[in-house]
Amino acid sequence: MTRKLSSVKILLAFLILSISLQAQQEKGKRGYSGNPLFTGWYADPEAIVFGDEYWIYPTFSAPYEKQVFLDAFSSKNLTRWDKHEHILDTSIVKWANKAMWAPAVVTKDKQYFIFFAANDIQSNKELGGIGVAVADAPSGPFKDHIGWPLIDKFYNGAQPIDQFVFNDDGKYYMYYGGWGHCNVVMLNDEFNGFNSYGDGKTFKEITPLGYVEGPFVFKRNGKYYFMWSEGGWGGPDYSVAYAIADHPTGPFKRIGKILQQDPSVATGAGHHSVISIPGKDQYYIIYHRRPLTETDANSRVTCIDEMKFDQDGFILPVKITNQGVKKQPL
Repeated sequence: MTRKLSSVKILLAFLILSISLQAQQEKGKRGYSGNPLFTGWYADPEAIVFGDEYWIYPTFSAPYEKQVFLDAFSSKNLTRWDKHEHILDTSIVKWANKAMWAPAVVTKDKQYFIFFAANDIQSNKELGGIGVAVADAPSGPFKDHIGWPLIDKFYNGAQPIDQFVFNDDGKYYMYYGGWGHCNVVMLNDEFNGFNSYGDGKTFKEITPLGYVEGPFVFKRNGKYYFMWSEGGWGGPDYSVAYAIADHPTGPFKRIGKILQQDPSVATGAGHHSVISIPGKDQYYIIYHRRPLTETDANSRVTCIDEMKFDQDGFILPVKITNQGVKKQPL
């Protein structure tokens, strides 16, 4: 009886997701992306523009032991998405065996680098942490860049997960950290290590009030916007807050929350990234959330909504929608 009920629940969940995606496709035909953007349980989306295409690199949302690969999605207009399966997996990254999380992607010297966390290490005695892979195209195939983790230990209390790489005029900063601590490091030219700061330190802690995980940085009108997730990733209180600074390493003081659940739309909205249309002051926030029909922590989908600013440069609270955003070719 229990097995039958479990099977019915799984079938019902897939049916509801299928109906949701059919609605999303219809909205796409009418010129809107719809939410979620594509089929499947995906979280922690890293969105980026490469040439005339949008790319999203998410976490496959499943139990840790099943998170052994990364998929990617590309689009010309935000409404139709093509799936690129298994661009990287544990058969390529020999030291990784589970919990491949939160990819971050940058391009440098005509190559594409994907940074990822693996193994969800709980101490300095375990193998895992943040790794990096490289490819000649955004769709891969990627290969392990150095053959071992780039960061495999806890510094300043930060678990080595949730990395984001920010290119500031040729200087590459990596922000990372779970367990309520965030560090920023400067990558070296080869992306196989780090440069130290003027004071001789390599790992600079920049943790703002309320920080939990999922850092992201972008620059607008000469100011650096540092964003992060707070609350519990598996609960309804998951959300995104931000700070503004004059330098990529801060200091950062929390301004407020700009993304959170709407009980009439979805719960657990968080762990995001941001893209802007080149040459325009037009921004989108890409994030994951949990459909109202779902209670499993891993039932997360990738969504997109507009992100706007007031006249003083502060981010306005984001309204999460089922409609998504208008078709926007690059």
